[in-house]
Amino acid sequence: MNHFKGIGLFMMVLMSCKSNNTNTADTNMNNDKKNHPYTNHLIHESSPYLLQHAHNPVDWYPWGEEAFERAKKEDKLVLISIGYSACHWCHVMEHESFEDMATAHLMNGHFICIKVDREERPDIDQVYMNAVQLMTGQGGWPLNCFALPDGRPVYGGTYFPKQKWNDVLMQLQNIYVKDKAKFIEYAEQLTDSVKRSELVQMIPDDFEFFINDLHMMVDVWKKSFDTKEGGPARVPKFPLPNNYEFLLNYFHLSMLKDKTNKGDENLLKQIHLTLDKMAYGGIYDQIGGGFARYSTDGYWKVPHFEKMLYDNAQLMSLYALAYQQSKDLLYKNVVMETLDWVKREMTSDEGLFYSALDADSEGKEGKFYIWTKKEIEAILKDKASLFCDYYEVDKAGLWEEGCSILLRRNNDKEFAAMHHIHDVDAMMTDIAACKQILLQERNKRIHPGLDDKQLTSWNGLMIKGYVDAYNAFGEQEHLLAAKRCADFILKNIRNQDGGLYHNYKKGKATINGYLEDYSFMIEAMVALYQATFEEHYLMTAKDLADYCIKHFFDAKSGMFFFTSDEDRALIARKMEINDNVIPASNSSLAKGLFLLGIYFDKGDYKHKAMQMMANVKPDMKAYPSGYSNWAMLMTWLCEPFYEAVMTGPDAELKRKEFSKHFMPNRILAGGSKESSLPLMEGRLVPNKTLIYVCVNSTCKPPVATVEEALEIIKGIKK
Repeated sequence: MNHFKGIGLFMMVLMSCKSNNTNTADTNMNNDKKNHPYTNHLIHESSPYLLQHAHNPVDWYPWGEEAFERAKKEDKLVLISIGYSACHWCHVMEHESFEDMATAHLMNGHFICIKVDREERPDIDQVYMNAVQLMTGQGGWPLNCFALPDGRPVYGGTYFPKQKWNDVLMQLQNIYVKDKAKFIEYAEQLTDSVKRSELVQMIPDDFEFFINDLHMMVDVWKKSFDTKEGGPARVPKFPLPNNYEFLLNYFHLSMLKDKTNKGDENLLKQIHLTLDKMAYGGIYDQIGGGFARYSTDGYWKVPHFEKMLYDNAQLMSLYALAYQQSKDLLYKNVVMETLDWVKREMTSDEGLFYSALDADSEGKEGKFYIWTKKEIEAILKDKASLFCDYYEVDKAGLWEEGCSILLRRNNDKEFAAMHHIHDVDAMMTDIAACKQILLQERNKRIHPGLDDKQLTSWNGLMIKGYVDAYNAFGEQEHLLAAKRCADFILKNIRNQDGGLYHNYKKGKATINGYLEDYSFMIEAMVALYQATFEEHYLMTAKDLADYCIKHFFDAKSGMFFFTSDEDRALIARKMEINDNVIPASNSSLAKGLFLLGIYFDKGDYKHKAMQMMANVKPDMKAYPSGYSNWAMLMTWLCEPFYEAVMTGPDAELKRKEFSKHFMPNRILAGGSKESSLPLMEGRLVPNKTLIYVCVNSTCKPPVATVEEALEIIKGIKK
């Protein structure tokens, strides 16, 4: 309320009903009743989250003109309730309030109620999340925002226990009837603040970027490290893979600039500590692979059990890159097990990837993943003791009601030494066999609900995850999975003018693409080109970039809007600037434009990328973790960025060899045939395989081996 002190006492009264997350009620998203006494307007939607609410007694509408026209006609406030299928507290509020007849009667009588899947409509979520954060200082899901019939917000919060929710409904209705002018005055001021928030000012022609800017940023960041358990020194703990990808890149730069070739060893230690602790923790599914969304404690022990595609896609990339840097087999195992989970549970018949697995099953959060010691003993027999010790069953893993979350406290060699086991390989063979047995047994349980919609943006992240795994480990099936997904999207999830759709399910794509769909697909297409030297992927990336410039670019700021100019306008047109659990679409696109500017020798692309970087540079030091993807772009701009071009009959073999090395400040190009790409021009010598290493199109004499090329790179200084 500090943002809007002069609005009136009625908002202070409503704030006494402020939402909280203290209730622990459970619900089951899988309501499979054959006979439904109620059916509302959501019944024709494809989103699993919306369909979960299709038989609530609340008369829900999907977002659209019909709901707002009715609100205007009947002069009612609009409730915009936003969530997603894997959201535990969304299920709780549905069970407590939206399935309750008396509450539904209040909602239907006085409000027009709209349900929104935030993953389908991140644009709507951005606007009303911003409004609620301005009003309350916090946000989250479920997000419940009340608005005037024209969509301007007036009040909101997150989860409300039923009695508080009913109180809010009655007070809002009473104030709207008695003093509508107060609502209108407040809505005008709040909407203006939503429009003005997150606006970016163009920084004219300040395109100087220095490594010292990154040094200062990382020095500030280090103060927030948890040096014992890894990650940030706060609770809850989110993986935030983009943070650690930047820090890995930054460490590599520090190593190249260090005459001893050691770099910032303390920083590398912190990165590895975080990756190890996450891989050992309960946040990682030790039996089936894949990571939960976050840890509720500071030890990575108790996860919020939902599994999101976007987290796992980025974590696959992060652990694959960390393996390239360290050759630590733990990181390889994490990637391989996660890929197995994606293939087994998250891949559609077309080769696309589903969105999420719910946290709940059988009405209980995490029930699918936890074990009692007795269960394990009955299944594993004589191997149970080893397995229970290895995964801390009834020890550090003990959680609720005698159940344990499987986790680890030691690496394999440490564990073997503690238990006087001499043959570590044999021990790990036994552990792997036990895991397979328990996985088969777990598959007999009732599974968490699957959100089977397929989102272009998140699939773009997963394509890149597969490509990064392929580069690190050389498994052809990973590249084939990435290509299959990409090819399907490019053929089936594009509209007639070449633009992308955001969603796909059962042969239908209905929502126009957002900036994140384009930016993540551009990065995925560039990654596929670098992994195959198939130029059509690079040409597609350029087409998508040109589409973004035409339909999303804001010449006033030099940034890009989240929504296309062809979309129906909301109360505000937002820009996504800060990197979070997913990198900001602007930072992603800036990276894509920079790379395409090099590939196609287009100064306009590179200029736009540098302008975007300059615009956010002043804010980076104060909030380092919120600009990690931007910081990766800055490493490209302030230090040498290498162009490694491989031509000739063995170009593909050289590419595979080069890709195994951790080398973040570079792009690859090449092939065995003539090409129109500027990087390839005049570099094909008949019957000879050569590697050219260039910086800013200035090249060293070509060499014949990857080792020679890497030595050249190590010797280049800015």
